[in-house]
Amino acid sequence: MIALITGATGATGRDLVQLLLEDSQYTIVVIFVRRPIGVSAPKLFEILTDFDDLEQVAGFIKGDVWFSCLGTTRKTAGSKDQQWHVDYGIPVKFAEIAKRNGVASAVLLSAYGASPASHVFYSRMKGKLEERIATLAFDRYIIFRPGLLLRKGTGRIGERIFAALLKLLNGLGIARRFKPLPTAILAKKLAKAPKVFTSGKHIVSLDEIFSF
Repeated sequence: MIALITGATGATGRDLVQLLLEDSQYTIVVIFVRRPIGVSAPKLFEILTDFDDLEQVAGFIKGDVWFSCLGTTRKTAGSKDQQWHVDYGIPVKFAEIAKRNGVASAVLLSAYGASPASHVFYSRMKGKLEERIATLAFDRYIIFRPGLLLRKGTGRIGERIFAALLKLLNGLGIARRFKPLPTAILAKKLAKAPKVFTSGKHIVSLDEIFSF
């Protein structure tokens, strides 16, 4: 399979790139990045990309499966509008080009609680993204909705504190539906999903991520 990845420089994306490079079923891995990531491998192709003008790289958006791991925080983005552009606008445009170019499968990293009707900005944004990509009718569309992600070496103090609290509660049998998920495990499941789900739309919840 030829894999396309957006969001390859994020925590989950980096883990996913490494896994796909080690997986013999993925023959070519094409990543779309703003700058080089410093990784070299025979089957890795790095496309330097202006994400505000994806048509410039449309000729490279060809393959069997697209993994969408792109996302940012409002703090990093600087505003709600800019976060919407990164988390919604860019993936939608990429999806449109991928569909136009005959990419059959899309694997979307979404979020727990995603719903287009949500009153929470982030959840509504992710829900709208899921909904919009669904209208493109990929042959296979797999949506992952993890909860809190455990990133290796994260510098986000609040994230570390919340993760420690959840682990404590989980140990007491409380709040298990919010169980923290290491990005390494999530990446393994993302890579596995196209091999497990052969066609149609599938939503993989947090519990299902751990179980399949």
